Amino acid sequence: MKPVRLRPLARQDRRDEIRYYRNEAGPGVATVLAGKLQEALGVIGENPGIGSPILGQVIGIDGMRTWLVDGFPLTFWYFEREKFVDVARLVGQRQDPLLIDPGGIQANPTTSGKLRT
Repeated sequence: MKPVRLRPLARQDRRDEIRYYRNEAGPGVATVLAGKLQEALGVIGENPGIGSPILGQVIGIDGMRTWLVDGFPLTFWYFEREKFVDVARLVGQRQDPLLIDPGGIQANPTTSGKLRT
């Protein structure tokens, strides 16, 4: 198992999605979402190669994998690094991946990120 580290944008994406679901569907749904996000991060940490590399190949981001969040139209975009899993974004399936700025996603951040926060 590798530690999972969320980049600042991924942490902001997570906060935004939980807030959106709380406002649109209520606190119960937001709580379920928070649990499903943690479950997805756990799966990625246990088996980083499980995510699909197809979207990364299509949009030209080498090494990027994606993993769907169970029960919600959300996808984690991440990279498997030598010592940790680098989660770059949490993207809604309603978003056009070609319109998301790839600059921050391609960068290889330092290893000082937070674990599953």
